Amino acid sequence: MTAKLPTARTERAAAAVVVVGDSPLTLDQLGALASGAARPAVSAPALTRMAQSHLVTREQLAEGRELYGITTGVGASVEQRVAAEDAAELSLNLLRFHGCGTGRILDPDESAAVLAVRLSSLTRGLSGVRPVVAEHLAKLLTHRVLPCIPAEGSVGASGDLTPLSYVAAVLAGEREVMVDGEVMSAAAGLERAGLKPLAFDPKEALALMNGTSVATAIGCLAWTRARRLARVASRITAMASSAIHGNPEHFDAFIHDAKPHPGQVLAARWIRDDLGPPTSASPQRLQDRYSIRCAPHVIGVLIDALTWSQRILETELSGVSDNPIVDVARRRVLHGGNFYGGHVGFALDSLKVAVANVADLLDRQLLLLGNPRESDGLPADLVGVTGQAASVHHGFKAMSIAASALTAEALKLTMPASAFSRSTELHNQDKVPMATIAARDTLRIVQLTEQVAAIALLMTAQAHELRQSATGDATQSPACIELLERVRRRVPAVTTDRRMDRDIAKVLELLHADALVDVAETSVEAT
Repeated sequence: MTAKLPTARTERAAAAVVVVGDSPLTLDQLGALASGAARPAVSAPALTRMAQSHLVTREQLAEGRELYGITTGVGASVEQRVAAEDAAELSLNLLRFHGCGTGRILDPDESAAVLAVRLSSLTRGLSGVRPVVAEHLAKLLTHRVLPCIPAEGSVGASGDLTPLSYVAAVLAGEREVMVDGEVMSAAAGLERAGLKPLAFDPKEALALMNGTSVATAIGCLAWTRARRLARVASRITAMASSAIHGNPEHFDAFIHDAKPHPGQVLAARWIRDDLGPPTSASPQRLQDRYSIRCAPHVIGVLIDALTWSQRILETELSGVSDNPIVDVARRRVLHGGNFYGGHVGFALDSLKVAVANVADLLDRQLLLLGNPRESDGLPADLVGVTGQAASVHHGFKAMSIAASALTAEALKLTMPASAFSRSTELHNQDKVPMATIAARDTLRIVQLTEQVAAIALLMTAQAHELRQSATGDATQSPACIELLERVRRRVPAVTTDRRMDRDIAKVLELLHADALVDVAETSVEAT
């Protein structure tokens, strides 16, 4: 069978335009739109579908049909009747009373991703809103006029109402936006994009707010970074194994083909390739500690979690996340629960566990590197000073402590958010998925694991150089040699004790620029 690590953000720099509305949006395309590497263009058929669904909604209203959020109040207030002449005020009040978000403001890429996900849903043409709504969202993305969206306040159903109210509010000319790092009024931002505030038709504010776009957007961005971590962790494992004179037999294809989980097979191949050609040197021990020997089995879980969670995220990304929705062919407006983020919440709760386990794996490897009894005689804490002067230096001792703290925080966040359903809003929303909390947890765990990986990379680089200076035993792996050179161009080796927070920051810059590994490696044959 063929094991594939899913692709994302590949060749995004060349994708100047992403057409939204013709075909399902992919994680690759979302990443390009989020970063500003691509701009959106709404397809003509999508605009036609939107106009048709808006017409059906208008027809239903003219016929006196009862429509949720238009002729009724919202949520448990559905029994309240709203007169036609009050529908516009209801729409504005809906976005206004949901303006109670708290916490950090989403960064520009996250905010842009939210706009792109909401645009994807609306351009399916089942939400009953005018084409102008999609056109305005596309222009905000193109001009990078990005809503200031607080991260907290959503239970993941009825969609991300509170954070998405900040998107709707901006289109109406209210609240704040970010433009090139500057926070300004929404009205000023709209003017920058050549837009005027929208006067919402019935259903339009609700359609902008009643979906899983924030959870999905944050989850998709976390997914892309988790994918990169899988490859980085494999290379760090190869470097750690080499530095401690580990047994390369642990990564032999025969072992992993005998239990062919696709991700495990791929991780073992990556590590095997990164170790480079075999040497005649005997390993320190027959069987290394689990953090080395079983690394393909840990990283492989993450790879396989990425594969199946991609399907879920891309289904959500390109599906209609709204209520009610319009059946244009049969001229009906149907009421349901497509705003529910259950699949997203479960996928991200699972993915975050796999990522946190990689943090734990790397943290365990660091203990091997810093302990002479485990590292085949490397200096304790990888101190780079020899002789009597070494007694007043401590090398990577504090870095090891920091990695343990980061790992503990990542593991602490693995509690499944989706299991913490609460009945809220007068018991109308009596079963909710907490998908947005799961997404934020996942992103935070990814951030923490990246920091652990940066420390691990600095320590493995130090270990290799100490080994070479002491015995002349240098790594023969071209991949590891190249990685060491890239790190050393930014961060010098540690001799005497010094601050290393800036070293971590520089390695993270390399990581985020995709300068540490080739993330385009995507497939391997396994039997």
